Amino acid sequence: MLDRLDGFLMRKFNFKMKKKELFLQAFTHSSYANDYPEKHLKNLERLEFLGDAVLELCVSDYLFRHFNELSEGKLTQLRSGAVQTASLASLTKEIQLDQFILLGKGEEQSDGRKRPALLEDVFEAFLGAIYLDQGKDAADYILNQTLFPKIDRGDFSHGMDYKTSLQEYLQQDGPVKINYQVVDSRGPDHHREFDVELTVNGVVQGRGTGSSKKRAEQHAAKVALNVLKSNELPRDEE
Repeated sequence: MLDRLDGFLMRKFNFKMKKKELFLQAFTHSSYANDYPEKHLKNLERLEFLGDAVLELCVSDYLFRHFNELSEGKLTQLRSGAVQTASLASLTKEIQLDQFILLGKGEEQSDGRKRPALLEDVFEAFLGAIYLDQGKDAADYILNQTLFPKIDRGDFSHGMDYKTSLQEYLQQDGPVKINYQVVDSRGPDHHREFDVELTVNGVVQGRGTGSSKKRAEQHAAKVALNVLKSNELPRDEE
């Protein structure tokens, strides 16, 4: 399993394991360790504990740096959506980490490999192993290729209304014309992705991508809001 995992991580993330025993532990479910006591394997539970904390730190750090317009409450809400069980379980399957999980016979027969809570634990244990193997930068590197793009697309931004925030920000000095236009779409009907271009008074100010037109519009508004705020210059005092 470790040789397969090593090759997989190299191909998918250009990541090379240093301490392979950490990754064996990260993918060893307690049911497998109990079924094969002669192997003296450590299960993933301690790494899952660590990975949970690493995940919260990395996501919090990313949100703090990239979502300057959000309040503490909104940041907490967005982080909660990104690290919830359903999100991490879906991510584990999407990047195919589930194929490496070592399960006991009973757990395998009861479809444990599909259980969201188990998949969440595996992702967190995997991140814990990454952190111990090569540090926080390595954990950020993996998340930059997996979870963070989903955050940027607005996949977890339910209730985060960037369009309203942008409108309020722009209309401080009077009315403006804001327009959202779908400029591209791709993928099958069940997994569609949209690109939306945002203009303010006819000038392009942002572009966003999302799994629906609404999400793409929210992403475009977020991009525009960040750009506009970052371009603000302090006024010279006379």
